Amino acid sequence: MLSPAEIGRVLAIQAHPDDVDFAAAGTVAMLTDAGVAVTYCLVTDGQAGGFDLTVPRTEMAAIRREEQTKAAAEVGVDDLVFLGRMDGEVVADLSLRHDLTRVIRQVRPDAVIIHTPQIVVASVYGSHADHVASGQAAWAAIYPDARNPFAFPELVTSGYEPWTVRQIWVANHPDANATVDITDQFERKLNALRCHRSQHADPDGMEGAVRSWNSRNAHLGGLTEGRLAERFFVVDSV
Repeated sequence: MLSPAEIGRVLAIQAHPDDVDFAAAGTVAMLTDAGVAVTYCLVTDGQAGGFDLTVPRTEMAAIRREEQTKAAAEVGVDDLVFLGRMDGEVVADLSLRHDLTRVIRQVRPDAVIIHTPQIVVASVYGSHADHVASGQAAWAAIYPDARNPFAFPELVTSGYEPWTVRQIWVANHPDANATVDITDQFERKLNALRCHRSQHADPDGMEGAVRSWNSRNAHLGGLTEGRLAERFFVVDSV
């Protein structure tokens, strides 16, 4: 896994607002503390999320964009790209690959954080259809599309020159090979998650679950008792 000293910019491509905060906000906080620029790309606005049936669906997109923007600020991120796809309807098609290729070429990241691009039958929540589709489209956009000048040639005409991403960081992959100690950043991760107020009917329960998950990650990664961690499957893509 590239160290912060080896990275200029990281791009996180995630299906919904709050996905990046559950999966990688501690890592993001560590990166931004080290001077790495981080950009979030949200494929959908999370219109199908929430628990309050009185909130009109027409208002949810704006609510969730605002929540994600506030959450990003908690971990040092102020550059967000919203693609505006419909929550629950994400497809890994050429249209999404085109849009993600444009974002990659615009941001020019050294590493990209993505969802696991396949269904993991051991995790229903981790295999949300939007997550899988976003992961597949992001993978294809990283390779071969973003680096290939002949993929979506109109992007070059518009000034989006090809770009080669050095590493892919697949968040929460069952075969993770990299562990990031986020103990010192954990409270900021929680602060980011608390910003997603429309999504948490039981905030205290959410915080307990996240602490438990990150404690288990630390154990799987071989860290000492009491540490907290996020885990990734890291793939060199050069």
